[in-house]
Amino acid sequence: MHEIKKGMTKEEIESYVNFILENMNLEEKTAQMSGYGFFKNIIMDRGVGKRVYEAAGSEKYKIPPLKFIDGPRGVVIPGSTCFPVSMARAASWDIKLEHKIGDVIGKEVRAHGGNLFAAPCINLLRHPAWGRAQETYGEDPFLLGEFGMALIRGVQKHNVMATAKHFAANSIEKTRYKINVKMDERTFREIYLPHFKHCVEEGCATIMSAYNKIRGKYCGQNDYLLREILKKDWNFRGFVHSDWMFGVKDTVGGITGGLDVEMPRAKYFKYKKIQKALQEGKISEVMIDEAAGRVMRTILQYVTREDPQEYDKSLIGCLEHHNVALEAAEKSMVLLKNERNILPLNVGKISTVLILGKYANVKNTGDHGSSNVAVKKVVTPLKGIHDYVGNDIKIVYDKTKDPKRAKNKAKEVDAVIIIIGLNHKDEGEMIKVFGTGGDRDKLSLHDEDIVLIKEVVKENNNCVVVLIGGSAITMEEWKEDVPSILMAWYSGVEGGNALAKILFGDINPSGKLPFTIPKDPKHLPFFDKNTDEIEYGYYHGYTLFDKRGYEPAFPFGYGLSYTTYHYSNLNVEVKEDKLIASVDVKNTGKVTGTEVVQLYIGLENSNIDRPIKLLKGFKRIQLQPNELKNVTLEILIKNLAWYNPESKSWEIEKIDYYLFIGPSSKKEDLLSIQFNLNIK
Repeated sequence: MHEIKKGMTKEEIESYVNFILENMNLEEKTAQMSGYGFFKNIIMDRGVGKRVYEAAGSEKYKIPPLKFIDGPRGVVIPGSTCFPVSMARAASWDIKLEHKIGDVIGKEVRAHGGNLFAAPCINLLRHPAWGRAQETYGEDPFLLGEFGMALIRGVQKHNVMATAKHFAANSIEKTRYKINVKMDERTFREIYLPHFKHCVEEGCATIMSAYNKIRGKYCGQNDYLLREILKKDWNFRGFVHSDWMFGVKDTVGGITGGLDVEMPRAKYFKYKKIQKALQEGKISEVMIDEAAGRVMRTILQYVTREDPQEYDKSLIGCLEHHNVALEAAEKSMVLLKNERNILPLNVGKISTVLILGKYANVKNTGDHGSSNVAVKKVVTPLKGIHDYVGNDIKIVYDKTKDPKRAKNKAKEVDAVIIIIGLNHKDEGEMIKVFGTGGDRDKLSLHDEDIVLIKEVVKENNNCVVVLIGGSAITMEEWKEDVPSILMAWYSGVEGGNALAKILFGDINPSGKLPFTIPKDPKHLPFFDKNTDEIEYGYYHGYTLFDKRGYEPAFPFGYGLSYTTYHYSNLNVEVKEDKLIASVDVKNTGKVTGTEVVQLYIGLENSNIDRPIKLLKGFKRIQLQPNELKNVTLEILIKNLAWYNPESKSWEIEKIDYYLFIGPSSKKEDLLSIQFNLNIK
């Protein structure tokens, strides 16, 4: 007898789905392939993102529907915990923390009644002007994969289906609905797909297709991408759903291309359109069965599992979850410059601090697109600092935009904190109706902010610039004038508290950049937000800077601390299928700190065109003053492979490699040792 019950095995689920498909009529099958009720709900709610949105499911056969909730900053339904944006979390280089964030999100999805979470976003940051940069984890495929997998593990622990998005090569916002992305096969396989493959291998339940085209075909109906690579080569067993509203262009293209679900409503995957395509022989019922079967099979795999706990609504935005958001904000902030040890500010040695800048007292948690978490109570930088210092220090806040007034105010205080950067109007998902988001026109600060910095620092050199934003901000106009710079990101609901703890030394900053900040934007790949077609090259980010000898303003993986570290005694050995590296790291300063040890593999001896080096491992370690730890990192040898388009296979070169370990990708920061795969 076929029935749904808790604890169903894969075999039982497969048998039940096959039974259903044998008994369903065509209309019932196509009902599994689209969302419903979206427009009615947003009219009733007077807005988007205030509830779960449903798709698929069958009352007749007891199949629960998909219940979709967006992300990845947190659950977007009002009241949820607002975390720092994904780019900020990547700057923590803390995989365990990202898993913990996924765990919190999974709980809140369930408490809201959902079962599908639209994250992680793992599109590669090819150029920092991309509007939705803040939603992803940086410029490196390895880093993207590690963070994506961590979030998936945390979310799916609570029987919530995760979605890796946007598949694939989505990294220009303004023309995302029509742009055609061209690239050669090595670039595709080695740069733009590995992180998605890792998430599939981790067991990610679903994939969201991108709006853009790849090699002339829209991603939502690209049979090479969805059928050949994802479902055949990678053996993906879940289902693919479209990005919303415009992710499908026609019925036949979507179904033959390998898309399984049209979201958030049926426009092209309507029963009558599918029936007509079947009658005309343009699609087959096997394709319909495959799509409907994938959807029902995946739903059952999650809704029939035993839950690890109950999901009461009291979980939503609770104190425990806010504490995780605080930890993420604390670990993500990156100290970029700190001459004369201006930071941390010493409460015992200063009596007055001036706070300036347009975002000092603004709830600025990121863009206002689909990832926006609706939360009322956000700790602003000003509130966080006020709450931290109490009556110990006089805080002078001036929201003036007049540089002369600010300069005069700076005369009267011991230190100045300028909090500036970007907001939802400067970058983010482009929402034309509200005039927000989009790709950035320039990478620098706004002109008035640059003038403010340069004028204030003339009068008071005890000046800290705190940058708010979701991607690289160039600083060449003012960087040398200012002694201390801190990248604080869009840092979530607890961001102000985290910032205060770092500024005054309760927390030692440990964040590292997940991207390269250039001195000259001309050193970055070509970017035109208005283009309808673009070719993506093999190099970008630190691999491009390495290859062409460009000197960045701040390299990938860079970040300072209130202490110092020394690396020594680098060793490497090969054991069976693993590469094992070890290095001694010592805290040579006077305060406890956390260092991110980074491992790169050098490929300059390659017989083909490959990067100078690639990130292949990292580890966070905490060290007391004068403490030394031996750090071990393991790499699977298969991860040294390159994709040979002629043989259509991954191959490992028998060459002499280099292994680099250090605190950033900068050559001068790295210890190195040569090895080959035959060493004992």
